[in-house]
Amino acid sequence: MSAVSAARLATVFVRVADTLVDEFDLIEFLQMLAQRVAGLFDTGEVGLMLADQRNRLAFMAASDESARLMELFQLQHDEGPCLDAFRTGRPVTNVDLAAAAGQWPEFAPRAARAGFQSVHAFPLRLRKQVIGAMSVFGSATELDDADTQIVQSLADVAVIGLLQERAIRRGKVLTEQLQGALNSRVVIEQAKGIVAQASGVSPDEAFVLIREYARGNNRRLSEFAQTIVADLPRVPDLTSR
Repeated sequence: MSAVSAARLATVFVRVADTLVDEFDLIEFLQMLAQRVAGLFDTGEVGLMLADQRNRLAFMAASDESARLMELFQLQHDEGPCLDAFRTGRPVTNVDLAAAAGQWPEFAPRAARAGFQSVHAFPLRLRKQVIGAMSVFGSATELDDADTQIVQSLADVAVIGLLQERAIRRGKVLTEQLQGALNSRVVIEQAKGIVAQASGVSPDEAFVLIREYARGNNRRLSEFAQTIVADLPRVPDLTSR
């Protein structure tokens, strides 16, 4: 392997295995996956998208705010590596953003201005069905064939996670599960903004506060986010923890 750390890779697989339990939180799983995949690289940020009931991609998780903005920018302009990987079902690797304006005239210059030099994207696949995509943004990192297969395998693990719920038996149930996760992500983004404004912290810091409180009080991330959106005055001061 040329870019992916073997030691970090082992840690990712252990963490993923620990997450696939009966009390499965889809948002938490995808957030963990994004951060763990980002940790495979010395410099890299990761974003994840899933398809909704109309087969349209929507943002689900990111390792940090910069990756989230890159995912949303792709959706806004209907171009970028994640969309290409989703539409073709094949990985998009080793793209030099400084030379990719012809391929993605809106996205490539914007990503380069954000400080990223290269990008890779991997479809989230269930046999022939593509249900989402994962982007890796970073410095001038090149993936060889072995690296590409490893990261694609991790993307496929995400699909296994989506199917972890024992109640999922048919495609209809899977679609409903995905739509529920997409709806939860909207609430989480609203809660991030509320906490960031109320506490004077960045969106990334707000998300950490929300996530740590939910974990420490044995609450689902999406459930606690809904509480923040619906009744902030009753939420304890998260910055004092």
